[in-house]
Amino acid sequence: MKSEKEKMLAGEAYLCGDPQLLSERTKAHNLCYKYNTTTDDQAFLRAKILRDLFGCETGAFIQAPFYCDYGTNIKLGKNVYMNFNCCLLDVCQITIGDNCFLAPNVQIYTATHPLNAIQRRSTEFGEPITIGDDVWIGGGSIICPGVTIGSRVVIGAGSVVTKDIPDDTLAVGNPCKVIRSLK
Repeated sequence: MKSEKEKMLAGEAYLCGDPQLLSERTKAHNLCYKYNTTTDDQAFLRAKILRDLFGCETGAFIQAPFYCDYGTNIKLGKNVYMNFNCCLLDVCQITIGDNCFLAPNVQIYTATHPLNAIQRRSTEFGEPITIGDDVWIGGGSIICPGVTIGSRVVIGAGSVVTKDIPDDTLAVGNPCKVIRSLK
């Protein structure tokens, strides 16, 4: 029988109030709080907190404040930059490639909920999100569950990405749509 965490990571319905998941979220939220109370001249401390949060060394530059659910389900490539107030709900894997830039207020949500109101009271599920290399996501954009964004993509500010975006494109809007090639 699968644990609630195993179900969560597999994208299956799981009980979000499971004690193990509550404990792991509390740990991540506390680490985010610590990170968000550091100052720019505390680079060594920030790196340690991010290492504890993500479970591995990362060379990412993340401007506080930053928020996530677990941290350990976020995989960052080299030279990732996140500006102020990014929020990553990582109930499933979030993979962000090399040389990616997230403007202020970018939100990446793997978490989603049943449409049935009774089921929604106790369960949720998620779908992984993958972002390729050399992607720039404009301010205030929302990346929805299950989306893959290709490499060398620009997502315009304020976009709501509900479907996959192919490599080498400029995509904007709500819902986000490709408006031209960047080749």
